Amino acid sequence: MAKQIGVVKYKGTIGDIRHFKIKGLTGNFAGLNGGASAEQIKSDPVFVRTRENMNEFGGCAAVGKSVRVGLAQLMKQMSDPQLTGRLTAIMKKINLEDQTEARGYRAILVSTQSKYLVGLNFNRNSCFEGKFTAPVEIATSPERNTVMMSVEPFNTQSQVKTPAGATHFRLVNAISVISDFAYNSSTKIYEPIDSALNELSNVTYSDYIEVGTTISDPISIISTLPGNPTLTTDDSLLSCIGIEFYQKAGANYYLFNTGNALKIQTVF
Repeated sequence: MAKQIGVVKYKGTIGDIRHFKIKGLTGNFAGLNGGASAEQIKSDPVFVRTRENMNEFGGCAAVGKSVRVGLAQLMKQMSDPQLTGRLTAIMKKINLEDQTEARGYRAILVSTQSKYLVGLNFNRNSCFEGKFTAPVEIATSPERNTVMMSVEPFNTQSQVKTPAGATHFRLVNAISVISDFAYNSSTKIYEPIDSALNELSNVTYSDYIEVGTTISDPISIISTLPGNPTLTTDDSLLSCIGIEFYQKAGANYYLFNTGNALKIQTVF
């Protein structure tokens, strides 16, 4: 793939060269047309490895989508344009760890490989640890359906990096269930093993906190899954911590589109 750096810009194709843009990246890119046909990839023995990779890639994309759907109410203000690709790449690492199924049909077992998700910032340009430096503790109930986020007293001036114009912020305790995924030979797609609980979630906020103040009492934010379910061994609970910034005008608080942060703190 070539990157265009000159002054000439065009759309479409010239000869064997096509011109395109990539979401989230600046500049113009060009690449060659051609390659194998769709029918060749589907049936030619030469492309057996390609078909295996495509099958597993589709499964990894499906699991990544479940993460985003479970936390959908936070994605607009908390994620960067490359999050989908980064989640798919993480799920592929998890997928490669499965040693029980044949290549092309390996399961995606988040429950045994959650280490790959811990520490993920949904916006790599706005990391939680760069916005909020006060100690945060996370604990869960035995059933793994409730998470308590505890924050000791802190100074907002020295321990919160506030974007220009923000007058208040809220801390976020978000939880979401992600099931292990396995290939279904009947439907020929990857599906959640526990579809009933997959993507079940809850998001809880602290009160609005004024920028420039000192918080003298501990803050506790409890988030519980709807229905108080007990998770199975095929389920993982993503425990996410975040911060959202606001500008107060009159009695209303207006959420900033940028500067917010969300991170997977741990997986239960």
